[in-house]
Amino acid sequence: MRIPLQGLVSVDTTADLVRLIVVLTVIVGLAAVVSRAGGLGYSGAQLTAAGRATVQLAVVGSVIAAVLDSWWLTCAFAALMVSVASVTAGRRVAPRPSRGWVWGFVPVCAAALPVAALLLATGVVPLVPIALVPVVGILVGGAMTATTLAGRRIQDALRSRRGEVEAALSLGLLDRDARLLVTRADAGLALVPGLDQTRTVGLVTLPGAFVGMLLGGATPLQAAAVQLVVLVALLLVAAVATVLTLELSARGVFSAARSA
Repeated sequence: MRIPLQGLVSVDTTADLVRLIVVLTVIVGLAAVVSRAGGLGYSGAQLTAAGRATVQLAVVGSVIAAVLDSWWLTCAFAALMVSVASVTAGRRVAPRPSRGWVWGFVPVCAAALPVAALLLATGVVPLVPIALVPVVGILVGGAMTATTLAGRRIQDALRSRRGEVEAALSLGLLDRDARLLVTRADAGLALVPGLDQTRTVGLVTLPGAFVGMLLGGATPLQAAAVQLVVLVALLLVAAVATVLTLELSARGVFSAARSA
């Protein structure tokens, strides 16, 4: 059964568009107010993120048809996704003013791209542009999130447990081993969101791939198969990204290459 897409979020008339803009503005404004009132410190970032999302989705929505008509443009778009995710994760992890953010490409690319290649090479995901773009996007996004969460937890642990690191060094451990001893458990927390999502899928949430397939006319079984592939692939992506982020952080490469 094909579920009609019309009416899910209507923007057919000027009144619909104005209503949507007003509602979204109120929601984002409330999020910023709550963050500021709670002292979370991200109220400005929430407004900026919403503004960027609006512009980016408008641009992507306008060009996606042309992108999917060309393999060259599809590959270029995928490369752009990888680059933005890597830079974003790297800048979240590397302490400023270091240039260590460039190492963000390692966990993001090494985690997401081989898994995407495996799915495409085995035929589980068809090698067509309309399948390549969302699959790469989902996996790269998962790698970015895992890298950011693991990296931030590691940096926090190194700061708050500096005495334990120094104690391990005094016992003869190498710098890398001392940092691993203190940060490994904290880095592992980056896997929790993916694990929770996988454990509760279909009970608490209906993820985007599943809903999208249903809206596109797929059967519930087909939609479930696609979502299962995505969730399991994300588990591997998150694990690889977290391990690599842990190793790079333990070796101090994210804080290397201080700017002059």
